[in-house]
Amino acid sequence: LAGALSLAGALPAGPPLLLDTVPPGGDALSHGRGLDCWEVRKHNSSEWCHFIRSNPDCRLDGGFLDYLDGVFCVFPPRLLPLAVTLYVLWLLYLFIILGVTAEKFFCPNLSAISTNLKLSHNVAVFSLTSPLHGVTFLAFGNGAPDVFSAVVAFSDPRTAGLAIGAIFGAGVFVTTVVAGGIALVKPFMAASRPFLRDVIFYMAAVFLTFVVLYLGRIRLGEALGYLGLYVFYVLTAVLCTWIHRRQRGDGLAPPGPWEPEMATDMEEPEPSGTNSGDYGEEYRPLLPSRETSLRILTTALSPLDYRKWRRKPWYWRLFKAFKVPVELVLLLTVPVVDPDKDDLNWKRPLNCLHILTSPLLCVLTLKSGAYGLYQIQGIFPVWGLVTLVASALALIIFITTSNEEPPKYHCVFAFLGFLASAMWINAAATELVNILRTLGVIFQLSNTVLGLTLLAWGNSIGDTFSDLTMARQGYPRMAFSACFGGIIFNILVGVGLGCLLQMTSSQPLVKLEPDSPLVWVLAGALGLSLVFSFVTVPAQCFQLGRAYGICLIAYYLAFLCVALLTEFRVIHFS
Repeated sequence: LAGALSLAGALPAGPPLLLDTVPPGGDALSHGRGLDCWEVRKHNSSEWCHFIRSNPDCRLDGGFLDYLDGVFCVFPPRLLPLAVTLYVLWLLYLFIILGVTAEKFFCPNLSAISTNLKLSHNVAVFSLTSPLHGVTFLAFGNGAPDVFSAVVAFSDPRTAGLAIGAIFGAGVFVTTVVAGGIALVKPFMAASRPFLRDVIFYMAAVFLTFVVLYLGRIRLGEALGYLGLYVFYVLTAVLCTWIHRRQRGDGLAPPGPWEPEMATDMEEPEPSGTNSGDYGEEYRPLLPSRETSLRILTTALSPLDYRKWRRKPWYWRLFKAFKVPVELVLLLTVPVVDPDKDDLNWKRPLNCLHILTSPLLCVLTLKSGAYGLYQIQGIFPVWGLVTLVASALALIIFITTSNEEPPKYHCVFAFLGFLASAMWINAAATELVNILRTLGVIFQLSNTVLGLTLLAWGNSIGDTFSDLTMARQGYPRMAFSACFGGIIFNILVGVGLGCLLQMTSSQPLVKLEPDSPLVWVLAGALGLSLVFSFVTVPAQCFQLGRAYGICLIAYYLAFLCVALLTEFRVIHFS
């Protein structure tokens, strides 16, 4: 299997998609062409550790843990199954970290920022700001794990296949399994114009990616074209909604079958942010009482509502027990501003603590702590300077504010929370990409197949549950629209921004070398699924039933079989 997956002259042999970033004058051996890390399993088990530590291709860029060194050097060969089990469990926990950070910290702060930028759901400006909020801030919040994972994967030539595999794999999964599941759960009539708009733009994005892969390179103009196409999509969504509202006389009558449900902006929002819903908001006393700073701090840092805990089933308690450590660390380091609350979620002692912990988090996670541990003139570390400045600022804010009323500059904490949660997501995505590459080395699998399976499934599981829950609650059209609208952001911003960040002024070019037919299977399957929906949905007069859902799920299972058979060289392409 290792020999079948090794492609002569590739960098490296494992990933089917490579970014050629060898600088002028650099030799191929120094960049892993001579010794491929995927060849470690060909050697005797006693040579694994020496091979991993002496081969430049086996060095993991970024991240806090060296997973390859751990599995091949720390664990003896006979305990390799135990090491793999621990890695898989850690991989699942990383997905939990990504989901909790995005749902309870990243998205609420994005909502607060959009409110401060006058992009709220206000009915008076509903016709223009609502779609802009949905296709920018909401899409950014929902797609943050996918985009960060893509950017991290594109940063290393050896893991670029993960990015393409995850973006294409998630696209196929969401547009078939999730969309088909919605039709199975609750048959409905799809919103015609938003559906056609989203599918056309998504097909254009897939076609652009297909052309880039065929040409084998992406230039600066093409990378900017990805981002420009998303800006054009945003403007189109805003313009279409504005025209439609003008045609209806700016009324807010119930939507017809040709337009999307507006429950996204008009329904009662689900409580979000810290200390709401999940943390006992329903038990707030009717008469406010003065609390000490210590009690406010301990209450704000409690991620668990014991009264809610007693009412929930055992499986909810089990999952919550895994999430509590993550939520506690996030509560300590990430402030959350909630515009829906009277006090905007102002917790003076905790917010003052955030003035210290959030900047420390940023400097210690940026480049895996390289900047934070840097010694200024070889004497004083950067993290020490940040601690001194942040402590003085936190003390000033604590003295000049009160527990009852948030300060006028409280909105600044939303930007601080956005930055801190983004750093958490980036750090978790870096570890995620590194551990997936390690599993690929262990099992002799390409990065693309890992991206289209584990990474795509992990990043899409949250959207799957939320969309299906939304459909069961009576909003299938809104859930169906989210399937196509959200992944447009992922592919255009993920590929465009990921490649743009790898370009330099001296070399505004990133070479993409698809060396495996699996990449074409992915692109073809995604394009075919979009064409299938583009043809069959209007043919059914946008009335989607269980037959449509069964066809989509069967299509995904067939695609997955073909992809795996292609990966293991059972199916050959000329």
